[in-house]
Amino acid sequence: MPLTDIQDRIAKACAEAERDISEVQLIAVSKVQPLERVEQVLEQGHRLFGENRVQEAASKWPDFKTRYPDASVHLIGPLQSNKTRQAMELCDAIHSVDRPKLATTLARLAQEIGNCPDLFIQVNTGEEPQKAGVLPAEADQFIADARALDLPIKGLMCIPPVEETPCLHFSLLRKIAERNGLAGLSMGMSADFEQAIAFGATHIRVGSAIFGDRVKPAE
Repeated sequence: MPLTDIQDRIAKACAEAERDISEVQLIAVSKVQPLERVEQVLEQGHRLFGENRVQEAASKWPDFKTRYPDASVHLIGPLQSNKTRQAMELCDAIHSVDRPKLATTLARLAQEIGNCPDLFIQVNTGEEPQKAGVLPAEADQFIADARALDLPIKGLMCIPPVEETPCLHFSLLRKIAERNGLAGLSMGMSADFEQAIAFGATHIRVGSAIFGDRVKPAE
């Protein structure tokens, strides 16, 4: 089974990095996956899943959570400000806090709702113009500003450029987290999660290696 294969690889990577396996959470990225595939992974006992879009999460997880009430959903994709309330009500964590307007909206809604999901700040470690995330040079100030809004900032997230060595980006993210006293590091995907674990990842995001290739929605 792919899930057990991934779990074995996580265990091996943790052993090689001399880390306790309990420090690493596997987010099964269920975006654009048929419901039956997601349910198969739920049936195997896995409970932490990642979604890219609020609308897709809303179409599948309320029903799944009635049958698997201990399931947890993390939003790992970009969040539009007008979807923030829905994301906060659906998700247990949001990994893509990437701009002041979103931070302000989260803080306002947290006051209204009375609680807030765990939050990760997305850092654009590759400084790619097409990619979301705060720039590394601006990360310290953004973290401070988010904390001043009483937001529950648990860690940082990055998506390294595909053509670059991911370890350089994992190392950079860890340094930013360490100097800001943040424990959470959401980094590493199907192709590089073992390397991410070696650099201290606490949350790895694995999709195709668990579920198989994504199913593209009909046009």
